[in-house]
Amino acid sequence: QQPGRRYNLFLKRRLRIDKRHESKDSIFFRDGVRRIDFVLSYVDDLNKEWEKKLERRKEFESNLQKAGLELETEDKKESEDGKIYFVKIHAPWEVLITYAEVLNIKVPIRENDIPCTVENPLDCMLTPFRLPEKVMHPEPDYFTAPFSKDKQELYLINDESTFFSPSMRNRIVYYILTRCPYGTEEGKKKFGIKRLLNNGTYSAAYPLHDCQYWKKASDPNCDSERYTLYMEWARFLRFYKEQPLDLIRKYYGEKIGIYFAWLGFYTEMLFLAAVVGLICFLYGLFTMDENMSSKEICDPAIGGEIIMCPLCDRDCDYWKLNTTCASSEYSHLFDNVATLFFAIFMGIWVTLFLEFWKRRQARLKYEWDLVDFEEEQQQLQLRPEYEAKCTQKKKNPVTQEMEPYLPLTSQVVRFCISGTTVLFWVSLIIASMIAVIVYRLAVYAAFASLMENAQTLEPISGLLTPQLATSVTASCLNFVIIMILNFLYERIAIWITDMEIPRTHLEYENRLTMKMFLFQFVNYYSSCFYVAFFKGKFVGYPGAYTYMFNRWRNEECDPAGCLIELTTQLTIVMAGKQIWGNIQEAIVPWICNWWGRRKARSNPENLYSRWEQDHDLQIFGALGLFYEYLEMVIQFGFITLFVASFPLAPLLALMNNILEIRVDSWKLTTQYRRPVAAKAHSIGVWQEILNGMAILSVVTNAFIVAFTSDMIPRLVYYYAYSTNDASPMSGYINNSLSVFQIADFPTRNKPKMNPDNFVICRYRDYRYPPDHERRYLHTMQFWHILAAKMAFIIIMEHVVFIVKFFVAWMIPDVPADVKAKIKREKYLTQKILHEYELEKLKEKLCRGDTQATEKEFIATEGKVELSRAM
Repeated sequence: QQPGRRYNLFLKRRLRIDKRHESKDSIFFRDGVRRIDFVLSYVDDLNKEWEKKLERRKEFESNLQKAGLELETEDKKESEDGKIYFVKIHAPWEVLITYAEVLNIKVPIRENDIPCTVENPLDCMLTPFRLPEKVMHPEPDYFTAPFSKDKQELYLINDESTFFSPSMRNRIVYYILTRCPYGTEEGKKKFGIKRLLNNGTYSAAYPLHDCQYWKKASDPNCDSERYTLYMEWARFLRFYKEQPLDLIRKYYGEKIGIYFAWLGFYTEMLFLAAVVGLICFLYGLFTMDENMSSKEICDPAIGGEIIMCPLCDRDCDYWKLNTTCASSEYSHLFDNVATLFFAIFMGIWVTLFLEFWKRRQARLKYEWDLVDFEEEQQQLQLRPEYEAKCTQKKKNPVTQEMEPYLPLTSQVVRFCISGTTVLFWVSLIIASMIAVIVYRLAVYAAFASLMENAQTLEPISGLLTPQLATSVTASCLNFVIIMILNFLYERIAIWITDMEIPRTHLEYENRLTMKMFLFQFVNYYSSCFYVAFFKGKFVGYPGAYTYMFNRWRNEECDPAGCLIELTTQLTIVMAGKQIWGNIQEAIVPWICNWWGRRKARSNPENLYSRWEQDHDLQIFGALGLFYEYLEMVIQFGFITLFVASFPLAPLLALMNNILEIRVDSWKLTTQYRRPVAAKAHSIGVWQEILNGMAILSVVTNAFIVAFTSDMIPRLVYYYAYSTNDASPMSGYINNSLSVFQIADFPTRNKPKMNPDNFVICRYRDYRYPPDHERRYLHTMQFWHILAAKMAFIIIMEHVVFIVKFFVAWMIPDVPADVKAKIKREKYLTQKILHEYELEKLKEKLCRGDTQATEKEFIATEGKVELSRAM
């Protein structure tokens, strides 16, 4: 029977090829006139719930038709695999105008007559970066007003089929789909496409792309905006071009448009930070030869004669200071005077970025008709999950209707479970970080022993020290753990948020955002915080070392400082995250799509319909943008919280973001189904997170300069303890190392061998020598340095915060010209509407309509006068 069935299927397809020569790569119904605004798909599987699903579909589709939508079903015989039904949905004019009024959609009433701002004389220099005007601004600029069915002649309706853009149309249809009932189950009225997707009644619901991305649509009535976006925006070769934000907004909606506007603005601002960071790095590179500290360490007569105490118990030997020559030279690249300047600069840069973004956002709100926008009802409506799980009801004081609610006791219990789970997983992150620290402590001795005895490593022993080998391997291990935990946390955070049963979609998204950000913050930054603020700070001294769990001796910093290790940690985690993120975002969807469509691509075009092509693409889910924002905000933390240790971080971020914009645009245009258009007037809760990180970055960078770098001890020595006027920094290394008498070593610490019979060894601290009456206690210089560090932190924080707040106060959130335009548009819109009402009343009076009284006429005339006066 199976060969016969295949033969029949072949004959049917052959017949279709012979009979129908028109392409099915179309966005219209079979009549070629009605546009497909949405597509539903389902598989008619004959399982135990088959009849229930069939009943739901019949009821749902019947109610959609009652709501005014028009449906057309493609039989499964017409589909590629012979299993999937496709229900095509078209919204006729009457439905569109009804729901445009419900959704308060703004539409054109008159062309904008406000003159454009004077062109910048430097614009000619930016010509190579510009896109064609028809791509940048696909529509003329209009004054707009909320749509009203009763005033249709007021609006600029040239063609009913194109008056509402495809993104507006799919938004309207989706609004209807989310509210359409499909029956009563268990005594409750059930409604909404989301529930039908969750229970498997439908397998997918999506709007269509307007054409294939690699070629224009054959239908002249189709705009081929997807093709334009691919050619002008999504290709990497266009990386130097501006983004067509108006076209992105028109095709994908304001929510996606505002994300790309923010990402593009962030990347532009990164250019300035990257240039300054590169200059600071080059300053360190060109002044390496002038660094007195590394000269003394590398000098055989100084560093070669200083014997350092072992860096681990028993197994480590005494070592000469000049073995760290190379690492001390490289640490100067990041630990110099320019580091302090760059830390202060980045504190101010963050403020400029956030303030100028507010202005950019205000301009977009005006240009995209979002000035009076409030969160969409789609965001504020009750979630289906909330309604399903909340069995109790109470009266809403606003609507006076009964609606489900979650009792306070249930909320408290759920929040307690949620809080406990969050604390447990945060503790797990900290435990994993402690495990990496234990790894550092445990393997250091092994690396030290291996490198001392291995002759093959002798050529690179100057560069690859035990400290560096331990730091690099620990950073790589830490990155692997971060990626594993990150994979788990995404699922845990979603599970916790689902368990809390948030009331609305907006509340759900905000709660998930805070949890995911907390997890990622601790996960990505905890290891950097350890190296920056804990490593080498609590080690004790020879003879009285501090131990973790009374077993592993705490790590010491390199004699050149811990800053180079923080730089290594930051580079590996930041670069590794960016590379892995791009692989996940670009390669994984491409492989999935290639695997799913490998057979279909070989078929004739007239058998592979537009709805099937889009069905085979990946889903850009409700949390698609959430993960994009999260990735960029974590990167923002790397380049602000720890930038004092790595001036090249903004440059790395800039190169990544140039790639990120094109990867995101490419995958959205080519690898994903078209998302449902949604509105957003800002980047939402992410703005508050960025503000918080900006404030925290000032504190962390001040502490890095004070406690992690060697700048303050060097300055104290320069001004207070130097004895050589000709070369004030000479003798600094000897001054910063204390003396320990080897005979005072306890058995636990003492090396197994001392072949050269050393009597003393040196260690990094400011303590009295063994022959002093206060032996091994801190010297006055230690307290002077500590006081200088605290004073520096207070002064730097206050200076940067004062400048930050002054800059924020000086820069208004809304540009003056935008304020003027908003006022003028409101005035003209009111004037047009009132004049329209006045004309209608005049017509009624002329016809002798008794319903139109003189009082109405006088009141309307007064409205016109009032709008003029305002």
